[in-house]
Amino acid sequence: MGDKTKIDWCDASWNPVTGCRHDCPYCYAYGIAKRFGAHLGDPLKWENHVLEHPVRTSETHEYMRMAGIKEGTVLPYPYDFDPTFHKYRLDIPFRWTWPRTIFVCSMADLFGNWVPEDWIIQVLEACRKAPWHRYLFLTKNPNRYDELEDKGIITPEDRNFWLGSTVTVETRDKMHYHSKMHTFQSCEPMLAPWPKAGPPNPESMKNHWMPEWVIFGAETGNRKGKVIPKKEWVDNAVQMCRNMGAAVFMKDSLRGIMGPDFVQEYPWEPFEKAGGGTPL
Repeated sequence: MGDKTKIDWCDASWNPVTGCRHDCPYCYAYGIAKRFGAHLGDPLKWENHVLEHPVRTSETHEYMRMAGIKEGTVLPYPYDFDPTFHKYRLDIPFRWTWPRTIFVCSMADLFGNWVPEDWIIQVLEACRKAPWHRYLFLTKNPNRYDELEDKGIITPEDRNFWLGSTVTVETRDKMHYHSKMHTFQSCEPMLAPWPKAGPPNPESMKNHWMPEWVIFGAETGNRKGKVIPKKEWVDNAVQMCRNMGAAVFMKDSLRGIMGPDFVQEYPWEPFEKAGGGTPL
């Protein structure tokens, strides 16, 4: 499973691992997995699953055929949102010959504490076999980046890896910054205002803790208790990014809120302008 995506800050998504245990109430991925899942797992317990080959409708419950799904169809989420390693998807980036910016595991948290280290190693090795792409990772558990860096599993030589952390409420302990590796932050959905931004300080920019890129987005869907960010929240957060020299990308969910102040920036040049497609 990997192809064009509606996620507006990347070219494609690739999901060699699906499923998550964070249990976020606003999670879009959970809803998708439940809707298109085959319910093969035990609903009373969490399990990790490894698939060497795709699961098809002929191997599943009778109700899948009753639902009108053609026999032989590959099921993307056979175990719903249970963590699942789809090993047969590992070669997908290698088969994409034109460089892309790929969101790795948009339907999972690859660096969650429940994910076996061996899964992560195999996914990273698959990325290294197709170095012409740019790979974006995103986690709510950025401390695991540090653990993997300490073990040499992720290194500064991985220049086409971008290590992202999801921070819905601005707190530095949930952010990941590395002076020798590319880092970014996703504040989606934005659930609260950030601390008040001060005036630009050139000295702060020399020793800043801000990642290179920050993505902002509003919560979508119709969840009870849904938080709609105020324009002043975003304006203040953007000012903090400007003070620290970070690029800003606003998702389309903020277009109506921000009006003429809507902006979408990238911290890199498009592949066509980057020496024939070599990620930096």
